[in-house]
Amino acid sequence: QGKLVESGGGLVQAGGSLRLSCAASGTLISLGTMSWHRQAPGKQRELVASITSGGYTTYAESVKVRFTISRDNAKNTMYLQMNGLKPEDTAVYYCRQLRPGRTDTWGQGTQVTVSS
Repeated sequence: QGKLVESGGGLVQAGGSLRLSCAASGTLISLGTMSWHRQAPGKQRELVASITSGGYTTYAESVKVRFTISRDNAKNTMYLQMNGLKPEDTAVYYCRQLRPGRTDTWGQGTQVTVSS
């Protein structure tokens, strides 16, 4: 079972940018589907963006155009570039790896807070 560690969260003003990182160990991010999820207080965890092993990306409607998911296989790290942040983007952001036939792996999360 691999391990995922998120970083890059913090406090930013509305309209600002952050780049989240998800560093993997014991597994390769090039395998399976990697994704970012977020959970705001009192709300269910939701999918933000995903990238397949073939590089196909999907985004939640609420973040399309503003967020970009990517990965660097050489660094075994996935990223989420977040631009034009809004207060409603405030949440704990988690990365996840889903590989066929295996239990999915989650990181511990990183807090993103957007002030108005």
